[in-house]
Amino acid sequence: MPAFRQVGEKQLPNPVLCMAWSPKRDLIALANTTGELLLHRLASFQRVWSLPPSEFTGKEITALAWRPDGKILAFHLGDTQQVVLCGVEKAEILHVFPMQNSVTCMHWMEVTEESSALSSFYNSEDESKLFLPKLPTLPKSYSTTSKIFSEEKSDEIMNLLGEVRLNVLVLGGDSGFVELFAYGMYKIATLTGVSGSCRSLSLSGDLKSLSVITEVRSTDNDPQICYLQLDTGLLSDCLPEVTRMSRKFTHISTLLQYLHLSLTCMCEAWEDILMQMDLRLTKFVQEKNTSTQVQDEFLELLLWGQSSPELQALLMNQLTVKGLKKLGQSIESSYSSIQKLVISHLQSGSEALLYHLSEVKGMSLWKQKFEPLGLDSAALEGAITAVGSFSLKANELLQVIDKSMKNFKAFFRWLYVAMLRMCEEHVPPELNKMTQKDIAFVADFLSEHFSENEELFDRKGKYFNVERVGQYLNDEDEDLVSPPNTKGNQWLRFLQESSQLKESPLLFPSFPQKSLHFVKRMMESVIEQCLQKPAEVIGRSVQQAVFLPLYTVPESSENTPRLFELPSLWNDKKAKMHVVVFCMPEVSPCKLFLLRRGTDPTRHIPHSVMSIDLGRPLEAEAEEGGGGCSSVRAPPVDPAHVKHTLRHSASRPPDTSVVFLRPHRVYSCTDARFYDDEMLTVVLQASEEEGRRRVLAQLPLSAALSSKEGEEFSWEPGLRLDQQSGSVPCQSLVLGNQWRELENMKAQFVAVNGIRKVACVLSGNLRHIRVFEMDVEDEDEEGGESQNASVDQEGLDSTMNSEGLEGGKEEAAEGAGNKMEEQLESEEALDIS
Repeated sequence: MPAFRQVGEKQLPNPVLCMAWSPKRDLIALANTTGELLLHRLASFQRVWSLPPSEFTGKEITALAWRPDGKILAFHLGDTQQVVLCGVEKAEILHVFPMQNSVTCMHWMEVTEESSALSSFYNSEDESKLFLPKLPTLPKSYSTTSKIFSEEKSDEIMNLLGEVRLNVLVLGGDSGFVELFAYGMYKIATLTGVSGSCRSLSLSGDLKSLSVITEVRSTDNDPQICYLQLDTGLLSDCLPEVTRMSRKFTHISTLLQYLHLSLTCMCEAWEDILMQMDLRLTKFVQEKNTSTQVQDEFLELLLWGQSSPELQALLMNQLTVKGLKKLGQSIESSYSSIQKLVISHLQSGSEALLYHLSEVKGMSLWKQKFEPLGLDSAALEGAITAVGSFSLKANELLQVIDKSMKNFKAFFRWLYVAMLRMCEEHVPPELNKMTQKDIAFVADFLSEHFSENEELFDRKGKYFNVERVGQYLNDEDEDLVSPPNTKGNQWLRFLQESSQLKESPLLFPSFPQKSLHFVKRMMESVIEQCLQKPAEVIGRSVQQAVFLPLYTVPESSENTPRLFELPSLWNDKKAKMHVVVFCMPEVSPCKLFLLRRGTDPTRHIPHSVMSIDLGRPLEAEAEEGGGGCSSVRAPPVDPAHVKHTLRHSASRPPDTSVVFLRPHRVYSCTDARFYDDEMLTVVLQASEEEGRRRVLAQLPLSAALSSKEGEEFSWEPGLRLDQQSGSVPCQSLVLGNQWRELENMKAQFVAVNGIRKVACVLSGNLRHIRVFEMDVEDEDEEGGESQNASVDQEGLDSTMNSEGLEGGKEEAAEGAGNKMEEQLESEEALDIS
């Protein structure tokens, strides 16, 4: 019986470029060459959902990472240079932010350090909810028409914060580009001075250092793999302050996203039909033969009830009674929707933004704690002022909407009655009454809104600007066509006459000539400067502590997807170490190398460089067709950690289906990933003379590092590790029963999750996948074993059938089983060729 239980197998239609297990659930995310993101379950490798590529987000996924709580997936799109945060529950895109460089690798970690200051912060973090109302959700009718955001996305946006405990998304790319994002949203560090192109990174759980694997072009133009350790001591020393600052700035980032969505909904609520009055009046001016002003034409109709033939043709033939009624309803509906969004969303979001910025300003005044992180109280004061200006502009828009609704309501009521009289139709009695005050109100509206403007025609191609709300929603840098009339405003006159109040920092500037979009962009720019400065200061504090050239890259590996290539990085949080595993096939094809460094760059780690001989890890004997097995010699392994899954031979008859490997086979490692702190999962490949059989195995690191014989490796300065690999201490291992031969599969890569005890093996053609449970409990009854086998096989059959593969069950007759295996092998060989 194999050591690991296979629970799924599938031939995928497109090659896989990235794969990563969820840290909390039995889910694996896959990204393929078409730009599609797939989520599969462990059981039978069932698909949960797929996120197809789009022109807006992109079609070329270059890196993938899970948030530590397993609720968010982050991935980078190389063609659009964007990082996308996707909700796992509904496959919804929650947040998108642009990148200046292409991202080649990413790592999302959670801080494990504890302190009394952090504990008090965790308990008091929700204090803002005591003072701020809950932000309302965006209307479905608007948010569903957005390019990337769907129904009630505002709730999802605010849930991007996740848990209070600090987690950091680390992004690496070409030309030494490395950036750190707190909670996956707020950039807390931009690192410089990293040489080469990043291939893998790992930030330690105590935030003391960052390990980076880079590819550097040497003088002879051969790429070489190097290990760098960067000292991030400022993040570790100021962890409580970094957590507080990051949490606040992440709140601010989500609120900016919320305001952006709210303004998008307002723009969608404003309809183009509202421009019909302006455009038809402009056409009327261009076609009329008289020199009479349009304003005079309408005033004559208002005062005397008479109109020129041209105006009558405009009203009856172009505008029409039915069209006027529809226009009035559209204006009322649109303005009411915009008004509600301003009151419930823009004002609420602005108040929350002002609250959090004020708290950050208070933090910046504690210079002993927060000045080393780059918080600038003067810049934050500017951000608070910008938010205040945005709130004033939103309030100004409310006043314009309120006035416009009253004006249009009175104007359309009068014009509707006038047009009914032109048609000689019955006028309802409730509409026929018009007081002298109503006439004066309409006359003022006509004189203000219906005067021809030659300058406006040159700018916008129209003579009139009857509709005044749309100009606030234009995303342009131009001034407002019709700014609000502030003549007679006693408060403004008082401010202008008071030299003390005019320059007071307590008063927010109003920008009366600018649109709401313009003031919003200005606010975002000022806040962005506040967000960037800590990232620059923290980034400058990071210094390179270790630089170790490892080996040159074989030319044959250039066709391998980068994300599957070794070295592989791991952070041992208990031992506080960075561990690197890699192979040097050109120098030692049968060895696996381990490099260990303390998370504290000044800490010495004994036996920091080790190698493991994988030449003959499986010592078993079998006669041709026999079912017995000799005793297996294995290194000492902690029984609480590694659970044996082979049943003792005395408890059941010999299993003739087990395939045993002869001891003289020589193996090399094609991939290795850390299962947990004490175990390494490897894919081994036999030599070409032995048919290149593949084996999935668990390698206990405690056994590999138990031998302390020989002198410790001493790194010769100026030399790569492959140039002095013969001096590296080597340990031979026998794996015992923790291995399984991967029959009929040219396995090449593996992804594992030791917490969920699962593994996913990928073939060299990047299409053939097998999924395994790695830590199966021993079963005391044969019935339980057969039941599990049947359930697993049913899932495999359904998966295979859905992909168009034929074959019988694994426990069926030998001929049917061989037929299925031959088909899998032939399909894979066809894909490779």
